[in-house]
Amino acid sequence: MNYEITNGRVVTPEAVLENHTVLVEDGLIADILPNGDVRSGHDDNGSWYERIDADGAWVIPGMIDIHADYIEHMAAPRPTSVMDFRFALHQAERELIAHGVTTMYHSLAIYDYTEFMPSPIRSPENTKKLIDLIARSHDAEHLIHHRFHARFEIDNLNRVEELKGYIRDRRVHLISFMDHTPGQGQYRNLEIYRKTLKGYRNVSDEEVDRIIEHSRSREKLSLDAITELAQYAADNGIAVASHDDDSAEKLDLVKMFGATISEFPITIDVAERARELGMHTVAGAPNVLLGGSHSGNLSAGEAVLAGAVDVLCSDYYPAALLAAVFALHRKHGRPLEEMVRLVTINPARAVLIHKETGSIEAGKRADLLVVRELDDGTPYVARAIVAGKPVYTSEYRR
Repeated sequence: MNYEITNGRVVTPEAVLENHTVLVEDGLIADILPNGDVRSGHDDNGSWYERIDADGAWVIPGMIDIHADYIEHMAAPRPTSVMDFRFALHQAERELIAHGVTTMYHSLAIYDYTEFMPSPIRSPENTKKLIDLIARSHDAEHLIHHRFHARFEIDNLNRVEELKGYIRDRRVHLISFMDHTPGQGQYRNLEIYRKTLKGYRNVSDEEVDRIIEHSRSREKLSLDAITELAQYAADNGIAVASHDDDSAEKLDLVKMFGATISEFPITIDVAERARELGMHTVAGAPNVLLGGSHSGNLSAGEAVLAGAVDVLCSDYYPAALLAAVFALHRKHGRPLEEMVRLVTINPARAVLIHKETGSIEAGKRADLLVVRELDDGTPYVARAIVAGKPVYTSEYRR
């Protein structure tokens, strides 16, 4: 079935096209035309289009979320409650499509040791189960496109071969290198680290001191080993990210091993430097809505407005993506097409899928959203089309 999405305000990377129609044929975007130029409901081969009337709503590309651990919460809502993974993935994608996410890079941490409450999903056996499920989803019934983002802690010497195997088997679609050692990165402020740790565990100040010392003394992968892993990923067409960059010196280091993405730079100065180096910079959409970082770091909203952040991710709260885009547009007067790029074509470029998706252009995959706003300005997804097939409809009632 082919479709025409008519009477929409079509958001392309460069502009908003009022009263336009998007033609969808065989799962791809065939054309974008002014309403009056649509060919009477059929294409050149005589195949009829089914009409979807946007009725003045926004038509934007499906959103691409390249960093989110949401699947962990769906699979293990409590430390002792591990759901069936297939069920969890199906329920997660039902929620994700409602929020406008059509491509999700499920961010699974691969680590060997943590002082925080360990997630049961992060064990080697459960990580493998989820990765296998994501891989099988490509040929099974699914609502959205599922991908795997491997978040690798650099003190995890015991699971390097496991990661190489996932890369070799084409089951990794993005890799990020992380270092959560207290005193640098996300936890450069040790007082914030102390408060965060105490939020997870009932520990004394003396115990926290011992934990900090133990964490700092752990052996980490050498730069040569990280570079080898990063090159292996790049050779397989996988983008490489660094996590929690906190200085220009660290940026220079991560550029040496091939990182092209800086996830959650700690300060705006670091984010600006990453952009100068040609890196994509990623911040959390929840940060935009909250007005700042829960860890006391960079303000994502300020960084976006300054041009220091070019990608927003959901991090832990998928509902924030669309809301953040419209908040930046409505409250700060930024062009909508510019803000939409933060969650569509920019992340697509970052993870090297921009030739197939991420924008409303002829020849690209038809992952599309019809977005309306409530009376109070809250945006919501009224229709979602994935790979040319309508998969979701929602309308508010009075």
